[in-house]
Order: sequence, then structure tokens, then C-alpha cells
Amino acid sequence: MALFHRATITPTKAELISAWAPTQPWGPPADAAIEVIGSYRFDDPDGRVGMETHLALAGDTLLQVPLTYRDEPLDGADDALIGEMEHSVLGTRWVYDGLRDPRYVLMLAAVTMTGQGEALGMAVYDGRWYVAPTNVRIQGGGWTLERVPVDGFEIVGGGDPSNAVLRNEQLDLTVHRRPVAGPRPAIGLTATWDGQPPVVLAEVRTRVA
Repeated sequence: MALFHRATITPTKAELISAWAPTQPWGPPADAAIEVIGSYRFDDPDGRVGMETHLALAGDTLLQVPLTYRDEPLDGADDALIGEMEHSVLGTRWVYDGLRDPRYVLMLAAVTMTGQGEALGMAVYDGRWYVAPTNVRIQGGGWTLERVPVDGFEIVGGGDPSNAVLRNEQLDLTVHRRPVAGPRPAIGLTATWDGQPPVVLAEVRTRVA
């Protein structure tokens, strides 16, 4: 579950994305206007790391921007730090590129393979619980009941920067920084919103039988 707070965030998530995405090889031109159109979240098994993936439009180009929010710096990840933001309820949050945060990659692989693990957004107002829905709907699955590790991924260098490839000893996880419309892969994750046909976010392939 993702608990949402009535809070002021400085800078906003949209401001962080607009400043950071154009500096990346997969990002839009520096003068492109970026509009965040929705997001989806994962549950952290330890309940500490916020994991939110934003879908944004830069002109006609769709961008997938995974972010993690931590209450302290992530050791050894200075080059993955996007910035700090002040949350009026939670305090200082360190914001990281999700694809270089091991906790995010673990959950992305698991949700892509099983379709389980998306966080339900909830909020408390005046002592009552409310659902905090998102317009983005994701669908994953295709994996068997075989037990397989979903940690230990490292980014593989080279290739098309719009497609990040992460690898552990058994699996290749491909994440589309620029998702395009298409059916869900055999083992994969797609998203829809506001009547949009499915776009492919990520897919998993095995390298070891």
C-alpha cells in the first residue's frame, strides 16, 4: 500500500523530471515541454522506499521515468541521485533513478513477471480512509510457478539508450525508457490510461533453462 499525505513538496516531482530527463541519453531535447500524465507505484517489502514510475509526454514521445524516494542517501549511488526534495510531512527525501536503485529493480522484475506487487494508493482525511486512484493501469505476468531470483541485476552497457537492459545470473530485464504501443510480451508489463492502447513498459527473458 502507498500512503499518500496532504503535503507540500519542493521541488515538485514534475519539476525534478523536467530538469533531469533532458540530461539523459534517452531524454527529450532540453527545450521540450514535459507533461506528466500519470504514474504507478510498487510496494516495498520493507515499507521504507517509495517507488513510483511516472509516464510523461515530451511532444509526441512517451517517457517512462522510474523514481525512488528514500529517507536517507543510498550507499554507493551518488551518480544515480536525481536530487533532494522537501516533503512537509516526511522531511527530506533523496530521489534516485529507479533503474539504478536495487529495490526498485527487484520489484519491477517481480511485478513484470507475475502482475503482483502494484501498490494501492490510500490516504487519510479527517480520520477516514480514502482510495487515491491513478489513471494508469498496469498489467504484468507470464511467468511460471518456478522459483527464480529477482535480485542481483546490473545494467548492461551499450545498445539503444531508450531500452535499458538489466541482467542477473538467469534473467534479462529490458525496460523501455520510451515505451511504444504493442501487446504484452510473453513475460512482460504493459500500461494503459484514458483509452490509450497498451504500451510495453518492460519484459523479461530467461537466459538459463
